Amino acid sequence: MKEIYLDYNATTPLDPRVFDAMIPFLKEMYHNPSSLYKNSKFTKSAIEESREKIASLIGASPKEIVFTGGGSESDNHAIKGTAFSLMEKGKHIITSSIEHHAVLNTCKFLEKIGFEVTYLPVNKHGIVDPESVRDAIRDDTILISIMYANNEIGTIEPINKIAEIAQENGILFHTDAVQAAGKIPIDVKDIGVDMLSLSAHKFYGPKGVGALYIRKKLRIDSLIHGGMQERGKRAGTENISGIVGAGKAAEIAINEHAVEKEKIKPLRDRLERELKKRIPDILINGHPEKRLYNTLNIAVKYVEGEGILTFLDFEGISVSSGSACASGSLDPSHVLLAIGVPVEHAHGSLRFSLGKYNTEDDVNKLIEVLPGIVEKLRFMSPLWKSNAV
Repeated sequence: MKEIYLDYNATTPLDPRVFDAMIPFLKEMYHNPSSLYKNSKFTKSAIEESREKIASLIGASPKEIVFTGGGSESDNHAIKGTAFSLMEKGKHIITSSIEHHAVLNTCKFLEKIGFEVTYLPVNKHGIVDPESVRDAIRDDTILISIMYANNEIGTIEPINKIAEIAQENGILFHTDAVQAAGKIPIDVKDIGVDMLSLSAHKFYGPKGVGALYIRKKLRIDSLIHGGMQERGKRAGTENISGIVGAGKAAEIAINEHAVEKEKIKPLRDRLERELKKRIPDILINGHPEKRLYNTLNIAVKYVEGEGILTFLDFEGISVSSGSACASGSLDPSHVLLAIGVPVEHAHGSLRFSLGKYNTEDDVNKLIEVLPGIVEKLRFMSPLWKSNAV
């Protein structure tokens, strides 16, 4: 049975062109970039070429790009690096209640060692009010970290306005753009952001490689110490093939983003229309317009999301649930609770995130099978029966 993959926000397949670009650096061009012989100069040059491509993806200078082991490391580097370098100035950080765990758990760690963190609420669509950011600023605030686009509901935050507030108050601003990079045109200079995190496997690149944009002349502490790789900002022999793959994926994203959006958004919109029409008592989570063009998050009332996932998996369809079951927790998504989705409905939430390899047939299959699955599960649900009475 062919898999219908509708979980592109979790990870994307490797673009074959990315794979082809990586192969020589897994076979013949394996040399350490820090060595002095001829072949090492080729691997070093490949890294710098990829740095230029990543920089172009977000409107940065190549010298402002630091390669990392992924989005989580980039977030940790930005937040901890700022905290440790500015702790004598202040120990207050502002973030939002719907951030990725790479940000939230980093902030919780910092709280354990004496920092204070303000977790801003969001409205029912998942948007942070820029004025709430302004109101939360204190004399000892050293960092504001607000994500560019939410990974679960797709809501796009008013990053420009928040960056403006940060600049007015002389506070560093970081954005987790892991879900946005490669989907949304980004220009860090236009935004006014000081640091930005991204991850290659979210835009058809390899896993295990990401990047952190650090604005020119900004100095934050390093997390990994050792050699002088990445101009002393991130020690360790570089993941050459991964970095080359990330650069190729960025190049493709720059050239093909508009075409991809033109294909995917109509599929996402049709899926939303048909599910609303065919399944009673569902809620659409996230902003109706200010949302990633590939993302649809729904709450199916009176059933458990895990049950729906199981039946969809039998049909060869892969999606995500609104509960953190993959991490061993049955707690509903912190994002859905933050936007006011009741606990019982959050447990029945599903995230569909489409990508460039999806087809109309994929969407048709989901539209065909999901209503019947929901009906079957509701028939067995005491919640549905009590509601019907």
